[in-house]
Amino acid sequence: MKRLEGKTAIVVGAGSIGPGWGNGKATAVTFAREGAQVFCVDRNGEAAEETVGIIVKEGGNAEAFAADAARGSDIEAMVAACLKAFGRIDVLDNNVGIAEVGSVVEVAEADWDRVFAVNLKSAYLAMKHVIPVMAKQGGGSIINISSIASIRHLGISYVTYATTKAAMNQMTRTTAVEFAPQNIRVNAVLPGLMKTPMVEHSAGLAASYAKGDVEAMWRARDKQVPMGHMGEAWDVANAALFLASDESRYVTGIELVVDGGLTLKVS
Repeated sequence: MKRLEGKTAIVVGAGSIGPGWGNGKATAVTFAREGAQVFCVDRNGEAAEETVGIIVKEGGNAEAFAADAARGSDIEAMVAACLKAFGRIDVLDNNVGIAEVGSVVEVAEADWDRVFAVNLKSAYLAMKHVIPVMAKQGGGSIINISSIASIRHLGISYVTYATTKAAMNQMTRTTAVEFAPQNIRVNAVLPGLMKTPMVEHSAGLAASYAKGDVEAMWRARDKQVPMGHMGEAWDVANAALFLASDESRYVTGIELVVDGGLTLKVS
């Protein structure tokens, strides 16, 4: 359908931490398949290049850029490089996040600061530097990838993750209101339990669910979901695609839950 034909999208977190499809990687490829030029950003430059390679092999147009999303200078350089490569920025997808297991009593102060920098400061910095570009162009769409952990306790103790994602939701709402007059839409996607490389490589999550047994963790997470199975990165990518496209031109400030019905349960 080429729903993003003529648009340029930045996907921050476009690489994958391991084999398979993470949310950012799937989103970058989905955007390209729908006609967008995609600027693939990741702290791991090789991971970003891998995503670009997939897009180019399929006949799409993409560039890779290595950046630490929690560093203002890196984000400034990211925006400048995207403009040099493609001339505009129509879509920004903030897809960076880490999960540090532990309660407020257990989490070290340094880990608290690190998770806030990666999960929340990164989105603030990207919006700070991209919004002025979008305003000059006459509009744009920003998608912040949050989590249902921002609105529910999921039985796992990771207060830093839940708190940063809850703050992201409010940052999304307030930014949506402030920049709506400039035709800049800001929305959040709240994935539920997803089967992605980030989850697979989180020793803390595997330990919390199944004493380190990843396969047992997958089974336990499947059982939590009313639909009977976890989601995939493509589910998040398709939600982001809707919010990036003109089909959602009258949608701003929402929290689009993608969770197979999990947040509808009492327990």
